[in-house]
Formats: sequence, structure tokens, C-alpha cells
Amino acid sequence: MRQALSASYKIETEQWIPSIIMALKATIYKAGLQIADMDRNYYQTHALTIARHPSETDERMMVRVLAFARHAHEALVFSKGLSTEDEPDLWRKDLTGDIELWVDLGQPEEKRIRRACGRARQVIIYTYSGNSADIWWNKIRGTLERLKNLTVINIPSDSVQALAKLAQRGMQLQCTIQDGQIWLADQSDRVQAELTQRMPT
Repeated sequence: MRQALSASYKIETEQWIPSIIMALKATIYKAGLQIADMDRNYYQTHALTIARHPSETDERMMVRVLAFARHAHEALVFSKGLSTEDEPDLWRKDLTGDIELWVDLGQPEEKRIRRACGRARQVIIYTYSGNSADIWWNKIRGTLERLKNLTVINIPSDSVQALAKLAQRGMQLQCTIQDGQIWLADQSDRVQAELTQRMPT
């Protein structure tokens, strides 16, 4: 009887665990991204593979795409992001493995920001959550003033909502950057993202 129960439990467990693992797997999005960045004289097309974590929203994913476009470089990559605490959303490393650029999204804790500034030459945080981002910033800003390699940029909620409407499993996007302004478009819609620099002021 005990052996039968053990065998039944093992079978049910083996069926249950893979179902959880599958449920937590990232959804893969593909994007062809054409970039015309007149501010940096950068004109390239990137084929992006975006692993979207189950807890990630369309809004957050498209902010990642926007951040990639704004800092595009042959060495810039999406990290494991939400599934790994020790990595940012995007980063760029030099040939020795040193981190040249660390890009985080949202409202990271002060400890994480300080650790990032100690590891990377440049750290950029994009906030995008409206009032909650403002509250976070007002609370934390005074503790970050001495971090000279930190930049904090805000994307307003209406721009983020408009970006989210561009999200598809297969995307063909064009990004134009000129005089600090940035536009992201697909075949039918064009979104201007208004960026505000919180820090340095």
C-alpha cells in the first residue's frame, strides 16, 4: 500500500513540476528594429529576440525596447532581467568583461543602485509608472546625489501606454532620434516618447 502511494505521488509530482516550469517560461517576442539616431550619427538595423517574463507587462517590455533603441550598440544586450537579481535589464560590456553601461527599469532599491554604480561606468534608470515613480523618486533622490555616474530618466504614463499598443509577437519597428526627441513606429502607428531627465538636473 505504501509503495503504491509512493509511486502515485511520484507520478503526480513529476507531472506537476514540469507544468509549473512551463507556466513560468518566458514568452519570446521578435522585433526588427531600424534605428536612425541623428544625435549619435547611428544608423543600424537590429534583430531583437525579447524574452518576456510571465510577470512582465506590455508597457515594461516596450520600455525595454525603447531603452535599447536609445542606447543601441553592437555590444548592447538584453540580460536575464526579471529572472536574475544581479543583472540589469540591459547592459553593455567591453572586451575585458567590464560593464560600460547598466540600464535598469522601474524603481530599484537604493542598495541595488549603489551596487550598480560601483560595478558599471555608467548607470541609467528609466522610470515609467506615473505617480508611483514620482513618489519613489521624491523619497530616494536625496540619497543618490553623490553618485556621479548615475542618470535617471522618466517616461510619462501616456507615452508608455501608447508604446504598449505597438507590442506584438512579431514586430517591425522604426526608431527616430533627433535633438533629444524619440519616436517609435510600426506600419500603422507612430509614438513620440517624451523623456524627462530627473538626474542629473
